Amino acid sequence: MTTDPVESLSQRVAMALRAALLQPDRPEGAAPESVGVTLADGVSSRLSPMNGSGLIERPVTWVALAGFMGTGKSRIGWELSRALALHFVDTDKLITRVVGKSIPEVFAEEGEGYFRACEAEVVRRVTRLDHAVVSLGGGTFIHEANRRSLLERGPVVVLWATPETVYQRTRHSDRPLLRSADPLSRIRTLMDEREADYRQGTIHVHSDGRPAEEIVEEVVERLWDWADVGATWEPQAEPVGERASD
Repeated sequence: MTTDPVESLSQRVAMALRAALLQPDRPEGAAPESVGVTLADGVSSRLSPMNGSGLIERPVTWVALAGFMGTGKSRIGWELSRALALHFVDTDKLITRVVGKSIPEVFAEEGEGYFRACEAEVVRRVTRLDHAVVSLGGGTFIHEANRRSLLERGPVVVLWATPETVYQRTRHSDRPLLRSADPLSRIRTLMDEREADYRQGTIHVHSDGRPAEEIVEEVVERLWDWADVGATWEPQAEPVGERASD
């Protein structure tokens, strides 16, 4: 009797997701506990894990973070999950749990097609979660089926950074997409190609030169704004020509 590879992949993703929820992947350098986010004016009641009734108060129970590699999705996602007392799932780390290989190894040994199949199944699973912050791989949101599923599930926060910042953050990594004689030029090209897709996110936040706590504060406040209008607003995309460049 042969094993259905699709069923097997689905089962492996389900098991890996359960394990990730029990023991989340904390990004290097990230705080293990809540970042203790407070607003600039000192008002922190909306960011507190507990309200006056003893219930957890948060703007959303599910949110995804998208954006190009090196924009801070994993770090900000972790800190945001601590601030909102939610589970944290990093989809790239989840895929490594499923396959038992690093992302570069998956690309090299299994091919991009297999990686994207894993990614699609991971998206299907994480959009069924509740009480979770989901950090997406850099290419996840550019695929239409993934993007549609994610936006139908809840708000997607897109993080932005300049090509120079992305290069500085990723230049010592072994990411397959940066194997180029001129990685900075490659980053610029890829960011230009993906910009229109990223602009379809719900909320847009720049991460250049900002501490994690400040970015999380902005994300939480923007999520409260989104929730306060009944989640009926259109994605707040900026004009295509105005990506962070300063």
